Amino acid sequence: MRSKLIKVAKDILQYKYPTAEVLFLAGSIVRGEGTPHSDLDLVVIFDSLPNAYRESFLFQGFPVEAFVHDPETFNYFLLEVDRPSGVPSLAQMILEGIELPEPGELSQSLRELAASVIQAGPPELSAEDVRKFRYNLTNLVDDIRQPRSTDELLASGTELYEALADYYFRTSNLWSAKGKAIPRTLKQADCELCLRYCKSFEELFSNGDREKVIALVAELLEANGGFLFDGHRLEAPMDYRKPLAESNRAVQQIVGSER
Repeated sequence: MRSKLIKVAKDILQYKYPTAEVLFLAGSIVRGEGTPHSDLDLVVIFDSLPNAYRESFLFQGFPVEAFVHDPETFNYFLLEVDRPSGVPSLAQMILEGIELPEPGELSQSLRELAASVIQAGPPELSAEDVRKFRYNLTNLVDDIRQPRSTDELLASGTELYEALADYYFRTSNLWSAKGKAIPRTLKQADCELCLRYCKSFEELFSNGDREKVIALVAELLEANGGFLFDGHRLEAPMDYRKPLAESNRAVQQIVGSER
């Protein structure tokens, strides 16, 4: 299967991106974790582009997600987009990817840059960042303690699943993850915690049992002061204001343009 994927990626490079410098074939299929519906993830590097872009298409029966860059846009997304978010998606694709048509000086320099970003880790959270995490998790836990319906329990639990993982990773100075990457990343960080995490949420989603999830949130929050609601205050920037007359004119323009 691996050799077939490499051939498909080479065909994409030849027919869709013939002037590209290098292509990295990455994603779950390359890791051996793909399903019949998994995308082929590609990072395509040109010498120069007006702007970076992402596109999705079908090629020889495979769904493809392509992240198209030149070295400068690649560098920007690594340092100014992915690193502040705490999720190093682009760097991981470069490090795990297969270089096509073959490794070269450019691909090696991109690998070294990606490795340096991964090694540096995500930005350190401020005390206020941690307080925001605690406050948000407190609200989400309150939402699942006494939900008005099963639908609301599932919605709040889904949000809590990702928010709690992000809090754990970031407060542990680890790179974070989203969605389906959370169990894999959590297992790499702490196998025992991953088992408890997945089991707790499995019970929440399968039979509505909330106690283990609430206990897990309390345990992870404890090191940073526990649940937070009373006394929390979030200041808006002083320039977050707009004269009402301005808003009225803007609304009138919008309404007029839609008629």
